[in-house]
Amino acid sequence: MKNKGCLSAGTIGIALLIIVAVLFFWGKSGYNKFVTKEQNVNTKWSNVETVYQKRANLIPNLERTVKSYSKFEQETLTKVVEARSKATSINIDPTNMTEADLAKFQAAQGELSGALGRLMMVVEKYPDLKADQQYINFQREYTAIENSIRTETVYYNGAAQDYNTSIKTFPNNILANFTNFKEKPYFKAAAGAEKAPDVFTE
Repeated sequence: MKNKGCLSAGTIGIALLIIVAVLFFWGKSGYNKFVTKEQNVNTKWSNVETVYQKRANLIPNLERTVKSYSKFEQETLTKVVEARSKATSINIDPTNMTEADLAKFQAAQGELSGALGRLMMVVEKYPDLKADQQYINFQREYTAIENSIRTETVYYNGAAQDYNTSIKTFPNNILANFTNFKEKPYFKAAAGAEKAPDVFTE
């Protein structure tokens, strides 16, 4: 009976060690997977910021070009410059980004998009400005960047969805909560976002 008791205790000990080992390696694998997916989200966010910054960098040249036409409505240009300033003043840490942070960022960028759209509509009244080579160059770069913005935000949303799915599915959600991995917000489509900017005119 004594031998049987010792054998039973030893078996239980081995079983506990196996369970601990399984949990350890599962936790390690899951944690590393979360880190990899979160880093991918952060990389995609960096790409988003880069293309938005490229758009912002176009505006000083646009401002100089438009200002050379003295009769142009300066108020329209001023609103673009102000919107650019607001959009570039928002800095977000992707590791702690909340839905409110992303909404604020997206709203500011949307305000700049609207201001640029109104400016380009006004330019239609100025044939000489519309035919200016510097303005034509701006149109070409602006269209390419807007398309890149759409692409990069889609890539970001895809990475965020992959990460969020990973940390929310059972039993990963237990590990994610314990290790403080939090859900990432998504870009939300604005009205008319599916239409590429129409800035080229004959």
